Amino acid sequence: MISFRRLPIALAMAALACSAQAQSLLALVEQASGYDAAWQSARAQLDAASSRAEQARAGLLPSAGLSAGVSTARTEISRPEINLSTPNRNVTLSASQPLYRPANRIGYEQGQRGIDVAQAQLDAATQDLLVRVSQGYFDVLAAQDTLAFVRAQKAAVEEQLAAAKRNFEVGTSTITDQREAQARYDIVVAQEIAAENDLHVKRLALDQLVGRTGTAPLPLALPVQLPADATGDVGEWVQKSQEQQPAVRQATVALDIAQLETQKARTGHLPTVDLQAGYAINHYPKGTLTAQGLNQRNTTASVGVALNLPLFAGFAVQNRIQETLALEEKARADLEGARRAVAQGTRAAFFGVQSLRSQVKALEAAEASSQSALDANKLGYQVGVRINIDVLNAQSQLYQTKRDLAVARYNLLMGQLKLRQAAGTLALDDVQAINALLAQ
Repeated sequence: MISFRRLPIALAMAALACSAQAQSLLALVEQASGYDAAWQSARAQLDAASSRAEQARAGLLPSAGLSAGVSTARTEISRPEINLSTPNRNVTLSASQPLYRPANRIGYEQGQRGIDVAQAQLDAATQDLLVRVSQGYFDVLAAQDTLAFVRAQKAAVEEQLAAAKRNFEVGTSTITDQREAQARYDIVVAQEIAAENDLHVKRLALDQLVGRTGTAPLPLALPVQLPADATGDVGEWVQKSQEQQPAVRQATVALDIAQLETQKARTGHLPTVDLQAGYAINHYPKGTLTAQGLNQRNTTASVGVALNLPLFAGFAVQNRIQETLALEEKARADLEGARRAVAQGTRAAFFGVQSLRSQVKALEAAEASSQSALDANKLGYQVGVRINIDVLNAQSQLYQTKRDLAVARYNLLMGQLKLRQAAGTLALDDVQAINALLAQ
């Protein structure tokens, strides 16, 4: 089981010791684990399943009971005339130990399987929390980068607009250059407003996820160093998913529980045997009808074996068996469906990571070539072989490429986490590895 409670205290304190304006991914994950309702629900479900399994154990253990009572009986007889009041005080201690109750043992085994189901659900909730917090974290970083690039583009366009105005005033350019630069400037201002709003929304989403206000994620350290590709081929990852993915584990245990339920239904024809013992004391301080006036105390001790053999229950047992066999077939189909869905999801995540890795490399090359193109267009504009719109287009292309590259890097990091989630191997160590890439 993945447990946030095992996070080293020193590591947690170091993460929380970051400045109030910047928090690491690990710090926000730790905080979200104590706030997220879905994870808390799954944790409580595991605790409930453990208690339910202990309840099932009670069917295999002895039971004992103590009862006591006080009563008075009044007897009136006309001939011969007798009026007798006989008080009675009694105490009874009884105990029973199941000797042969196959349904109880199967119920206990089902209770243990129920713990496995709840554990798989908690693991799924934990992995989902890690992905959700990481996604919210990088969404904020992407929105910050977008806003920064838009503002940088705005400054560049503003400079180009000022140059166009100066050139028009001295007569070295036409009014068209100035109007083109003004139009591009107005567009960038609108993009800046949209980027500011998007960043605000993304920060609110991350705040809600971790249960705090004013979250400000640490950016990636420069120069950006991305982790290596996941080892192994797609077949190995699919094989891992068939063994470790929580959804497959839940479906596998559900089939086991359904098969045990069929076994339990078949025990409806079987006898039950219990060992029973009792000890009873009856006290008549004024005697009884047959022994009036005598202070009597009767003590009875018993021990024996009780056999109960079902003979006929109106075909209820047979119909119950048919029902459980159908439910067993349903669980088997659900397991096969879960395996297919998980295998497909793992393949998609694996090839998605490879595609994102290629996109990052291509965008890194595009960034360098876009910068060269912008420099060439600026020089050409100065010597008169390029016009203003060429420079504006080159600027727009460069900053768009920078935004795409930043987003692709974040998507690659998320893709690696989602690949491990699809395979069911995602753990806190994977988040720690990404946290090490941040600027500390």
